Amino acid sequence: MTKRVAMLSVHTCPLAGLGGRDTGGMNVYVRQLARELARRHFAVDVFTRQRFAGGPRIVEDGPGVRVIHLDAGPPGPMDKETIYEHLPEFAANVEEFRLSEQLCYDRLHAHYWLSGLVAADLRRRWNVPSLVMFHTLARIKNLHVGEGETPDSELRAQGEQRAMDMADCIIAANAVERQQMLAQYRVDPRKISIAPLGVDTSIFKPQDRAKAREQLGLDGKQLVFSVGRIEPLKGMETLVRAAGLLVKEDPRRRERLRVLIGGGHVDDDDPGGGTELGRLEKLIDCLDVSDVVHLLGALPQPELPRYYSAADCVVVPSHYESFGLVAVEAMACGTPVVASRVGGLSLTVKDGETGYLVPARDAGAFAERIGRLLQSPALVARMGSTATLAGRAYSWRAVADRIVNLYGQFGKICPQPAPVAVETRRYATSCSC
Repeated sequence: MTKRVAMLSVHTCPLAGLGGRDTGGMNVYVRQLARELARRHFAVDVFTRQRFAGGPRIVEDGPGVRVIHLDAGPPGPMDKETIYEHLPEFAANVEEFRLSEQLCYDRLHAHYWLSGLVAADLRRRWNVPSLVMFHTLARIKNLHVGEGETPDSELRAQGEQRAMDMADCIIAANAVERQQMLAQYRVDPRKISIAPLGVDTSIFKPQDRAKAREQLGLDGKQLVFSVGRIEPLKGMETLVRAAGLLVKEDPRRRERLRVLIGGGHVDDDDPGGGTELGRLEKLIDCLDVSDVVHLLGALPQPELPRYYSAADCVVVPSHYESFGLVAVEAMACGTPVVASRVGGLSLTVKDGETGYLVPARDAGAFAERIGRLLQSPALVARMGSTATLAGRAYSWRAVADRIVNLYGQFGKICPQPAPVAVETRRYATSCSC
């Protein structure tokens, strides 16, 4: 008998292009995990908010996977705290869809705090086990907020707490995130299980470096690459400053070094990214490295392996990462990583083996480690070989095996109840017990 999973990704559609303010590693995770579960004969319905008037309601994303767009407030871009006000409508529309299709779901699997709150409601209605993965957490992010940066709201933090209280299983990406959860939230440690993110190792695999550079028009250059949403938390300012230090240390690098930064498409849907992008552009001009550092905008995911493979190193200068998907993708492509020693990156990157770990925000430390790699092709090759093996350990097959194991740890599923009156209350953000 086919088992059905209701996967919730309220604020961002897994089909959306990467590089915007609300698109990134989580979108990749939801889409790839759903596909891998379908290969294991699960039927997966991914529920997300309809953002575009007249957009398709149901999109088949391969055998066994449907992405279902439901109304939650008016169409169009909407900040997360406004989406929060429309969560009861979203939950009611999930229930309406279930009844119209005459379906029973065996598991609820939520991503991010908004989805976790919807899962808490549906778990009560359906009497089915729920799992939630937050991907990032407000109180942990706020520990790394710099001067002049806006911290995440207490509304979000309380919403995360409520979602944790009501979930049957909380999924942490690694042991570091698990310990951070226990330190910052009130949660039973027995509820937290660890399951990492994954990479598609059929796509993210080594390519010939010289050929990849030639295809990118960078033949004969040294290449440093980074990719991620253009927001302060991703620390791209640190990389720009490191590039300035490298050129200042050796002016000859100006001719042969290229630092490419992908991500953060600027449009009306990405006001935060636009602000940060403008700040980076001014910094590049101020440091006089506009001939070295280039901002590429959003890059389609299928193009990333070429950039990873072409690079001497990939830099992940984030102030906080629960996992660090870019680092794993780069390693799977056989490229060393220079990353901040924060969160999941401190476990993902093996210092001195698959790359280097340095203090976050320390442009001098980044410049020193990047420079060390640029000066030694043999070191790049040796670390790249080790990185390839490390990256393969994060295949989606291994990740899905772990998730299916977690699904199986729950008891017998109870039948879903008859239709109930839809509540229009505001979601509580604190536990009443």
